[in-house]
Amino acid sequence: MPIPQVTQVNPLDLQGNIAIGVSLPFNGPVAFNSTYSTADQIKSNLINLLLTNKGERLYNPEFGANLKKVLFEGITEDTSITIQNLIYTNVGVYIPEITINDIKIITDQDNNTISITIAYTLNISGTSNQITVQFI
Repeated sequence: MPIPQVTQVNPLDLQGNIAIGVSLPFNGPVAFNSTYSTADQIKSNLINLLLTNKGERLYNPEFGANLKKVLFEGITEDTSITIQNLIYTNVGVYIPEITINDIKIITDQDNNTISITIAYTLNISGTSNQITVQFI
């Protein structure tokens, strides 16, 4: 007899057309687009975390991954390790709803740019996704 597969769903996803949060980037017709699923909101939260430095968030000065600060120090051989440590540490604190599967970092020392791709899994549903953020 086959074992039935169980899929967990966040209760917020069952509410239909009720917005959960705001998506990034801000490019909607009135500046903001709403998110209607927890998967979309977690993706926006992850982008927000990566693009925020500590001290930038009002009433939450410890929020942020401090990745932009690494860019201003210049790209060295240790930059990728520093970035991975910052991402793992801050995602564990601020977005515990996901598990990071892989982080790919492409550095261009000549142009002082970094491209970061993070593959992750939502803990509640097991759904996988990825984002790419570029610092130019």
